[in-house]
Amino acid sequence: MNPPDAQRNSRAAFASVDLKPHEFDRLAALVRGYCGINLHDGKKELVRARLGRRIAGKGFTSFAQYFRHVQSAEGAEEFVAMIDALSTNVTRFFREEPHFRTLARILAEMAGERRRGPCRLRLWSEACSSGEEPYSMAITALEALRGLQADVRILATDISTRVLEKAGAGLYEPERLKGVSPARLARFFEPVRCAGGLRYRVRPEARGLVFFQRFNLMEPFPAIGPIDVVFCRNVMIYFDRATVQDLLAKFHAALSPGGYLFVGHSESLHGAQGRFRFVEPAVYRK
Repeated sequence: MNPPDAQRNSRAAFASVDLKPHEFDRLAALVRGYCGINLHDGKKELVRARLGRRIAGKGFTSFAQYFRHVQSAEGAEEFVAMIDALSTNVTRFFREEPHFRTLARILAEMAGERRRGPCRLRLWSEACSSGEEPYSMAITALEALRGLQADVRILATDISTRVLEKAGAGLYEPERLKGVSPARLARFFEPVRCAGGLRYRVRPEARGLVFFQRFNLMEPFPAIGPIDVVFCRNVMIYFDRATVQDLLAKFHAALSPGGYLFVGHSESLHGAQGRFRFVEPAVYRK
């Protein structure tokens, strides 16, 4: 079956949009200055693929023309859409499950230490994508603190407005719940019949702990008071060393005394040993 004329024309236009080396360098500098992401030469084809169809679909004839637009006052909304398109969002519920077992232990210990006063626990899921990570943190907190009086709040941030919209809805296709046990599925999710078929919505008990907000790591950190646990996993791999060191200093300042930082297993805190103590693979303590 032949594609409709509009789709065929869009494909043809995309194929004709070339990303010249100086244009790629200009884009890389623009993105790095805005959000710290380091687009090296190996990312050129990925950039062309992700932005090419958008450029053609918007009626632009070149990357240079598109770049002029996104840097203009009229292109502010498209600039955000461009960053969305270049953001990689790979996630699932309870991804790297040992981290959540460690989180459960940490939260129980903190609650025990603070039993004589108000048990206030603040967590942050940075680069939360479509919400699977912060909801997994919320479920872990509810299980670990069951029967205890605790004031738990989870800030969930991402630079992509597109994924934050999905995260806020808390509604997932069955295939997105492969990391959730049957017991957790029954307790923390409710089945919902939608036009597209069966979906599962995170129940209010867990959803009520999570607050979503668009945030760029290059901006000043949110003023939410001392944070006990930060999940910033598989994010710093996109930054150069100087940016990583700056972020680690800001995370250290934002964490409460003895607070924890969770990173991706491929990420290293090399150069920050004076600020953080190794706890276990990809888990560090202030």
